[in-house]
Amino acid sequence: MTGLQQHPPLLLTQGDPAGIGPELSLRAWLERDEASLPAFGIVGDPGHLAHVAQSYGWDVPIVPVEPARIGATFPRALPVVPLNTPVSAEPGKPDPANAPSVINSIETAVRLVQEGSAAAIVTNPIAKHVLYEAGFRHPGHTEFLAALAAEEGSESFHPVMMLWSEQLAVVPVTVHIPLADVPRALTTDLIVLTGRIVARELRHRFGIESPRLALAGLNPHAGESGTMGTEDAAVIVPAVEILRADGIEVAGPLPADTMFHARARSRYDAALAMYHDQALIPIKTIAFDDAVNVTLGLPFVRTSPDHGTAFDIAGKGIARPDSLMAALRLAARLGSA
Repeated sequence: MTGLQQHPPLLLTQGDPAGIGPELSLRAWLERDEASLPAFGIVGDPGHLAHVAQSYGWDVPIVPVEPARIGATFPRALPVVPLNTPVSAEPGKPDPANAPSVINSIETAVRLVQEGSAAAIVTNPIAKHVLYEAGFRHPGHTEFLAALAAEEGSESFHPVMMLWSEQLAVVPVTVHIPLADVPRALTTDLIVLTGRIVARELRHRFGIESPRLALAGLNPHAGESGTMGTEDAAVIVPAVEILRADGIEVAGPLPADTMFHARARSRYDAALAMYHDQALIPIKTIAFDDAVNVTLGLPFVRTSPDHGTAFDIAGKGIARPDSLMAALRLAARLGSA
């Protein structure tokens, strides 16, 4: 069984306990053999997970363990690395009172992976607005991970979000900002930094010896010689030239409307998009159920399912675990690189 072969194991954070994370985690363990999943343990509250399993009538034995026992426990029971912050959550009803357990789960997983007790982290979805109500001060999940990864006094990390599937890998250069702010936020330096991190991680983590990047234009038709905007020539073209001088194979800026059909995708290993929806619309169209969120640029591997907490369907038993299972498989692959 795969659970016996994975060492060190993966750690799965609990995410928001009122979302779909707990039920998807339980379903992933139930489908571990047919889905060929590596061994993983959840950093969370064993009592809450047992309650969720019981509410669905699922036969999922829950066993509190130390990380070293995850691999041996996984074939017969769901291993849980217990927290000192108990959870009381009702599906679909997020509660800031559970914020300490959500944060504690992430902090514990990062500490354990940095200590070498785990190969990688897979994070269940959180709801930032719930954490903000409890005083959370980081812009989001990824920024919190980067802060935890940085040693005191050391240079901070620049995390890069990649959405990955077997069919397409995309990276938004600017992420969770209003569309109106994108032209001001998009700089040559930011594109170059992002491109270098993506190329490095494709080599070191994904085993692609000579990564090929494709950069989307910001404006329709990549600016069409300046008639539809000047940013493509003024900001993106210099970035392409710098990356090429680094020895990275780069194409662009390319019209985004012709970059994502099958023939175009065969020409690159990752596409860099200039803003959030330019990246996420194509991958969610092509691989809605099994795309994975991968954070590049951290000193450890972190993946996550490409969906949110889905409070509207939590507790109904209809959420699909495909993306979470894909995230677990990719984390195992990258964690062993």
